[in-house]
Amino acid sequence: MNYRFCPLCGIALTPLLKSNLKLTLQTCPKCVFTHYNNPKPCVVAVIVKRKKILLTRRAYEPFKDYWDFPGGFLECDEQPEDGLHREIAEELGIEIKVIKLLGIYPDSYGSNGDSTLNLYYLCKKSNGMLISKDEIAEFNWFDIDNIPKLAFKTNLVIADLMKKYSSIFKDEERSYFRSIY
Repeated sequence: MNYRFCPLCGIALTPLLKSNLKLTLQTCPKCVFTHYNNPKPCVVAVIVKRKKILLTRRAYEPFKDYWDFPGGFLECDEQPEDGLHREIAEELGIEIKVIKLLGIYPDSYGSNGDSTLNLYYLCKKSNGMLISKDEIAEFNWFDIDNIPKLAFKTNLVIADLMKKYSSIFKDEERSYFRSIY
């Protein structure tokens, strides 16, 4: 959220811009109030099963009808893994086992381009039957070599997944992934 006026004294705020012309913070010239435009934390599950990745097709904007990894925004004071379990239960009706943190990636969300900081976790389904809930139009398992166009900036995630865990997707080395359960 960007303020035009100081919420403390009502004076017009002075925006400070980064080199890429994104607003980073706003300061009040009178009372020195500073508003930081911090990213919103999000959690995302990369659920893998038998050389395939579970993707969901978004039912709503932004990126309506694009494929995406399941996940969402953290709630206030929520631990990341707790938020991940909550989001996956809300979206897909299943429980997951978190294997490990895959990586942390900046992105943006919505028509205002709100900054997000996304924690991607490598996971496996542990319990329950997959169902598409409110935010999900459908879900499907995709081969790593045949992933459709994805929402958001997920190319780095796919690249890191292949670099760090390529053995998951090779027939002769699937025992590696079973061993980390």
